[in-house]
Amino acid sequence: MNRRKERFYEYFEKLAPTYSKYRKRFKYYWKDIVEYFNYFISQEDSVIEIGCGTGETISKLNGKEKAGLDFSPTMIVQAKKKYPKIEFRLLEAEEINIDKKYDVIVLSNVIGYFDNVSDVFNEIKKLCHTETRILISYYNYLWEPIIKIAEFFGIKKKMPRQSWLSIHDIKNLLYLSDFEAYRSARKTLLPINIPLISSLTNNFFARLPIFNIFCLNQFVFARPVFKQKQEKEYTTSVVIPARNESGNIENAILRMPKFGKAIEIIFIEGNSTDDTWEKIQEIQKKYKDTHDIKIMQQDGKGKGDAVRKAYANATGDILMILDADLTVPPEDLPKFYDALATGKGEFINGSRLVYPMQKNAMRPLNTLGNKFFGSVFSWLLEQPVKDTLCGTKVMFRKDYEKLARNRKFFGDFDPFGDFDLIFGAYKLNLKIIDLPIRYQERIYGDTNISRFKHGFLLLKMVFFALGKIKFR
Repeated sequence: MNRRKERFYEYFEKLAPTYSKYRKRFKYYWKDIVEYFNYFISQEDSVIEIGCGTGETISKLNGKEKAGLDFSPTMIVQAKKKYPKIEFRLLEAEEINIDKKYDVIVLSNVIGYFDNVSDVFNEIKKLCHTETRILISYYNYLWEPIIKIAEFFGIKKKMPRQSWLSIHDIKNLLYLSDFEAYRSARKTLLPINIPLISSLTNNFFARLPIFNIFCLNQFVFARPVFKQKQEKEYTTSVVIPARNESGNIENAILRMPKFGKAIEIIFIEGNSTDDTWEKIQEIQKKYKDTHDIKIMQQDGKGKGDAVRKAYANATGDILMILDADLTVPPEDLPKFYDALATGKGEFINGSRLVYPMQKNAMRPLNTLGNKFFGSVFSWLLEQPVKDTLCGTKVMFRKDYEKLARNRKFFGDFDPFGDFDLIFGAYKLNLKIIDLPIRYQERIYGDTNISRFKHGFLLLKMVFFALGKIKFR
């Protein structure tokens, strides 16, 4: 053991008897970290905390199965005594010998104490399966002078010197250890509880640009990148909502390439005033020998209602949406499949705002509106989402089923269906990836979107999301 590690060992052994009291003194600060983690951890997850101390954080985290490890014998003894239902182990983070995989691995304000952060990141790969999430919290290095002053006056316990890592440093170390950082955030401008003032400061000002730079807590979420190529082939359900799209139904079949193990096509018609439903029935019969086609009519109104009914009846491993106007080319669907099947993302969102569009594909006011909402939602979701309203969105059915079970969190408020899926993917802590497509001009029918009516509805959703995501 080197001298630096010995100093940490000696310090935390001395701190152990009073550690719980120290945590209670800064209860408000730690509560903020736990609440942010719990927003993304479900009760179904298995969770382990690296550097668990006496168990206060892991005891408050969600999860059906929880564990903690620490290098301090005294702290582990206390943790086992206080929280007997949680499994605690005496292990160093650089030498993890656990033959078990976890859904979530938490490192809360500990990475600065590690002798070599890369060594720890490489060790925790032993605890990962393909869908494991790494949740890291750490101090913003801009706060170092303030923390040193607090230690000097005895407001905060004096800690051994640690590494001060920026979000960029943490992301880089993760990348070097075969992890991919997909979300970062900052929280907490005022780490002590002053009635009304702390709530206003941390729940409002801390979430705003510029102010956010100075927040004390910084978070980085990552997932393992397994180098082997995805060999498994998946079945896919392509849901095609159709309202007054009679002239596009057959082209949706003819232009759709073969990909994956098998394709199930689900047409769902919604309150058309033309012969769309008759055309769908005709096409199902015409191509019954070459294509697996299901047809149905929605019970309610809106694309969101149609997609939810179709998804409830889908059998594919992967769920896709293809708008019946075919402005997203069916020929591009294999790209969405490949991005999901090879693990590049877990929620693949089409983006119409990268490549030049055909002249009449999207009206100028719609383009400006989409760019505005893309910027707002990228800020809200802490991941780049350039085009929230592109009709083609793709995810695994098992993830959608989790989303549907937790739909009550956001509520059934979205007539489009896009935000139901995007918000749900955010809450499930999925990696969202934009996939640029060339947006085509309609060749049949008129758009079902009303610029002003639906624009105001989108603004309403923004304010709703502010309360559920940013200013909760």
